[in-house]
Amino acid sequence: MSRTKVALLGAGFIADIHIESYHRFIPEAEVVAVYTRNADKAAAFAAKHGIAKSYSDLDAAIGESGCDVVDICLPNYLHAPAVRAAAAAGKQIIIEKPLAMNLAEADEMLALCKANQCKLMYAEELCFAPKYERVRKLVNEGAVGKIFQMRQCEKHSGPHSDWFYDINLSGGGALMDMGCHGLAWFRWMLGGRPKARSVYATMSTVLHQGRTRAEDNSLAIVEFEGGAIGVAENSWAKHGGMDDRVEVYGTGGVVYADLFVGNSALTYSDKGYGYAMEKAGSTQGWTFTIFEEAFNQGYPQELKHFIECVREDKEPLVTGEDGRAVLEMMFAAYESARTGQKVMLPFETKAAKPIDLWLGL
Repeated sequence: MSRTKVALLGAGFIADIHIESYHRFIPEAEVVAVYTRNADKAAAFAAKHGIAKSYSDLDAAIGESGCDVVDICLPNYLHAPAVRAAAAAGKQIIIEKPLAMNLAEADEMLALCKANQCKLMYAEELCFAPKYERVRKLVNEGAVGKIFQMRQCEKHSGPHSDWFYDINLSGGGALMDMGCHGLAWFRWMLGGRPKARSVYATMSTVLHQGRTRAEDNSLAIVEFEGGAIGVAENSWAKHGGMDDRVEVYGTGGVVYADLFVGNSALTYSDKGYGYAMEKAGSTQGWTFTIFEEAFNQGYPQELKHFIECVREDKEPLVTGEDGRAVLEMMFAAYESARTGQKVMLPFETKAAKPIDLWLGL
């Protein structure tokens, strides 16, 4: 079978991780084109990574590149237009988190992909991260008994790109950016796509006042059918590099796992050095120098799985429906942060973006 051809939409930080994953770990896939709105940036990205074609026109990138799969690594507000174009062209679709800006967009995307027989594969890498997958397998073996509580934290000092701070482009702050990981992982751990019964959240802007109207620190508590509770802690206000960890509490035991500690080399440097880890602001003094960052976070594993689903016509483990469920919980969290009350699910809203609920727009 010939290699599966991929058109990569985006040329930012996450696109760099995706292209590294394809080149190093997925020989059955070939990235044949890259698209970004800036033609010079697209050309530079293509030259850097040995990609044959670059585009600044979305329809041309999808329709003329000869791709089988469209991999969407664009800012949040461009997700729905990209899915519309890819589904209309009958392409299989990989989409980075969050799925969409609002529930109406999410439902439209799901309907379009179903009508055009396109797989909509939701790229939630924590469902594929090796360390966290080991935790899930331990739980499935009965190591900790029945889960009654989970905690997932993802924290750093702020995003890579300015568009994250613009609520009209991002739809929200730390919860929208990173809370989606924890919410998806809770469902993954519980298995069978459990329904969320309620969400309670609190959020504030503690570090980036004046730069954004979005929250840069948040906590969300989700109650699931069956009684398990998930606690998602997310922040753009934590200094010193990325912090990503999970805890699972069961009736017969407990598991703790840190995504980065244990996958790094403890380093001391007087002068500092190049790259230590994602979001690390300085490399002077003691640092955790990460290695195999993309592999540890699950990106190659998820993309390899998605390419396999396309090549063998399998159902993806993580789908657009999962992304829609996560988006609904995030909307409920922003509503809860505004009212100070627990919000019951299912939750319907016509808000254009999650943060509108918190800001009362």
